Amino acid sequence: MYVDYMTTRYQWRVIEREPFSTETKYMSTTAESLTDGSIVKFIKGAPEIILAMASMSDETRNQYTSLLETYQSRAMRTLAFACQKSGGEIELMGIVGISDPVRDGVKDAIKMCSHSAGVRVIMVTGDVSITAMEIGRQLSLISDSEDGCCITGAEFAKMTDEQIIEILPSLKVLSRAKPDDKARLVELLQRTGEVVAVTGDGTNDAIALKRAQVGLSMGDGTARAKEVSDITILDNSFSSINNGILWGRSLYQNIKRFILFQMTINVCACLVVLIGAFTGVDSPLTVTQMLWVNLIMDTFAAMALSSLPADKKVMKDKPRNPQSHIIDRSMLNWIIVTGIIFFIFLTGFWQLLWHVDVSSVKDLLSWDCVSEYFRGFFDTDKVKTHVGAYESGIFFTTFVLLQFWNLFNARYFKTDSSLLKDIVSITTGKKRFTECFSNGFILISLVIILGQIIIVNCAGNFFDVAPLSFYDWLYILICTSPIFIIPDIIRSIETGRHKM
Repeated sequence: MYVDYMTTRYQWRVIEREPFSTETKYMSTTAESLTDGSIVKFIKGAPEIILAMASMSDETRNQYTSLLETYQSRAMRTLAFACQKSGGEIELMGIVGISDPVRDGVKDAIKMCSHSAGVRVIMVTGDVSITAMEIGRQLSLISDSEDGCCITGAEFAKMTDEQIIEILPSLKVLSRAKPDDKARLVELLQRTGEVVAVTGDGTNDAIALKRAQVGLSMGDGTARAKEVSDITILDNSFSSINNGILWGRSLYQNIKRFILFQMTINVCACLVVLIGAFTGVDSPLTVTQMLWVNLIMDTFAAMALSSLPADKKVMKDKPRNPQSHIIDRSMLNWIIVTGIIFFIFLTGFWQLLWHVDVSSVKDLLSWDCVSEYFRGFFDTDKVKTHVGAYESGIFFTTFVLLQFWNLFNARYFKTDSSLLKDIVSITTGKKRFTECFSNGFILISLVIILGQIIIVNCAGNFFDVAPLSFYDWLYILICTSPIFIIPDIIRSIETGRHKM
């Protein structure tokens, strides 16, 4: 039956309103009838509260309680209505069950978040325990066999901090919670060393949002919630939280890759420049050459590594310790070992250029030059009075291409992939390659190579170098490539071993 509620609404004059409160869990409106002058108080709120207020027989109360439990066990949101005429007894008008189905994708998002990414999810809700538990089961947040993972706000308020901390590892649902309960839960989780993120959309959530390390407000939330939060989720979707975790972890990994690349160059470049000062020979790298190296190290490398797409496999990593250093032991070992290897090779190469005359890079690959490389490694006596622009161009290009190949090492650092695997992915058309391929990284890598060619072959006078032939470039490119090829083969073998 259709009823125009506006017609009924205009037959009453509102006298007083008592807004909804999380403390009382109901609201009321007192109104005067414009037809007969009677005064009625209309009440709406949590069914268990309204049932306790209403006057009825035990049999009727039991019937409503049974109906209420039926609704709640089906994860329905329930609401009770009552009225009080002229100061008389409160009469229950009825109970409704509102179906609020779980959004598509939420179950999978929570599964990825809690089962794969290692992030604990605790549901804090104003719903009663039966409804909250059923929603938790529908989301696979809890299983049918789990007991003791849900407590009510009333139980939570009676417990001491020590008692709550004791049950925190198994707590998954906090039902009939008040805003203070949510804020207290945040504080106790932080006390146990947890990093806490809180979602909320109401003004009452502001305290918890502010106290959490990461506050996530909803796009349709109140202005106060958005003001105190760190991030606003515009689409109100839990999946967006997973996207935030994905990009946050990927960005952190890209920062570590950039630091790895930059620090390796710093170690190598500083030692190479200092060796010239300590031995009394000309510095292997001029000031203008170092400016180009710095441009590669700071600008191009940052652009290339920051352009890498988010790798979905980081969602399988466990959360990192907030006390951990950004340069971990594996990074430090790589920086020191690789930097020293570059330095030793370049020092010997620079000494070789002081002792031999070459007309092409191919001459340096002869057996006589190789033996001279090892014999004269520690010989700092100058055989030449000056290293020519051609030799300087060879050394400068070799130095830059070593860093160029090492950029790929940084790109694949701490991943289960490699260039060999990506090449295979291209030929087999696997989705993995399309997800990890970066146009920006490839473009910037080409800019570094083309920039080096232009500097050496077209702007040699500004950089104190002479042009190199096509075969010189080819030989240098091939001879420096093992810096990347060998680690890439090792990465491929280790990846295959882990999958066995």
